[in-house]
Amino acid sequence: MAKTEEMVKVLKELGSSTPGVEASAVVSSDGFVIASALPADTEEDRVAAMAAATLSLGERSAGELNRGSFEQLFIKGDNGYIVLLSIGAEAILIVLARPDAKLGLIFLDTRRTAEKIEKLL
Repeated sequence: MAKTEEMVKVLKELGSSTPGVEASAVVSSDGFVIASALPADTEEDRVAAMAAATLSLGERSAGELNRGSFEQLFIKGDNGYIVLLSIGAEAILIVLARPDAKLGLIFLDTRRTAEKIEKLL
C-alpha cells in the first residue's frame, strides 16, 4: 500500500472512530494536499492553501509572543470547529468537527492521528 493510501486510511479511521469529526486532511506546509478524507464537494486545494497560511500565522504568532514552537491551532465557528496540528516541519493535519463535538476527545485523537501520520511521512 502506498504511503498516501495509508494516510487516507488513518484519516478515515479518525472520522469513523471519533464522534464529531466530519473531515480531515494532511497538507504540506507550502499548501499542497498530501492525503485527504474531505467531502467530495470540498475544494481540496483551497483548504490546503488556507491551512498553510493559517499555520504560518500561528507559527509567527507563537514565536513573536514567546509561546514556544507552534503545536496546534483551534478555530471555533457557528457551524463547528477547525483544528490544525503541526506534523513535523513539513505537514499539517487539518480536522473539521461538528459544533457538538467533545473537544477533549477531538484533541486527543487528532494528536494520536498526527503521530501516526508523521511515521508515514
